[in-house]
Amino acid sequence: MTLILGMVAAEAAGDRPMRVTGAVERFAPGEVSTSYSEVRLTLSPDGDTAVWFSRDRPGGAGGYDLWTSRRKAGRWSPPTPVPFNTSGRDFDPAFSADGRQLYFCSDRPGGAGGDDLYRVEVRGDAFGEVEWLGPAVNSAGKEFAPMLSPDGERLLFSSDRAGGAGRQDLYVAERRGAGFASAQSLPGGINTDADEFDATFLDDGTTIVFTRAGDLRRDRVDLFVAALDAAGTGYDAGHRLADGLNHPRYDSYAPMLDWSRPGHLLFSGQRDAAGGMDVFRVAYALPGEK
Repeated sequence: MTLILGMVAAEAAGDRPMRVTGAVERFAPGEVSTSYSEVRLTLSPDGDTAVWFSRDRPGGAGGYDLWTSRRKAGRWSPPTPVPFNTSGRDFDPAFSADGRQLYFCSDRPGGAGGDDLYRVEVRGDAFGEVEWLGPAVNSAGKEFAPMLSPDGERLLFSSDRAGGAGRQDLYVAERRGAGFASAQSLPGGINTDADEFDATFLDDGTTIVFTRAGDLRRDRVDLFVAALDAAGTGYDAGHRLADGLNHPRYDSYAPMLDWSRPGHLLFSGQRDAAGGMDVFRVAYALPGEK
């Protein structure tokens, strides 16, 4: 069952790096999108495994837990917690493009401090050992929302580490062998004195959809899109996405490229006063695409 919430108002192409081309649909209502909060859902390349995190679903190891569901015969199984959750915060999952790894955040013991970035090997319906991504990407601050680029060569995430433009900023780390080189702030005007976090590459591997709020602890958060400049050296400051993806009153965040349908974007949003976060999916096009 798919619930269609309505079309997003059409946008002139202009200099916009992305336009919405379809209706915003609630993802698997009653099966995955429920009365609990579902945040940053990621889909395996075959579209049959979903992983997300919830702050309030009972039955997990801690307050923030990762949950998974598998689709068989067109139906999603009842959500179950992943086996590597801890009693702390485990959140922001993201499959790699080939589905062989799952990246996520956690404040489990053994990190550099705050929330750190981790990954785990995906072995069919099971998971391998959890691996800390090391000091090249982790800091004494808080790292959120890791996402590996479609070509597997760049790790995108946010951090409030010292030396940024202010609050959470977006960073990228180039792959080096099995690990990553030291993370660098995304160049250009994308990082500001506000919070920039929860980012995903789109299918071209450069355009970024991300979340911005003046202060994520107290202000409404919205989805933005940013592209590289003509020289390919830096990102613009970003455009707020249209109402329909964003809401004039409630939060919209946690975007994630749908690996099973790369022309689609997943995100989480609150849409009523009850306060729960559901998962939504929408089709998009990049410049030059119909």
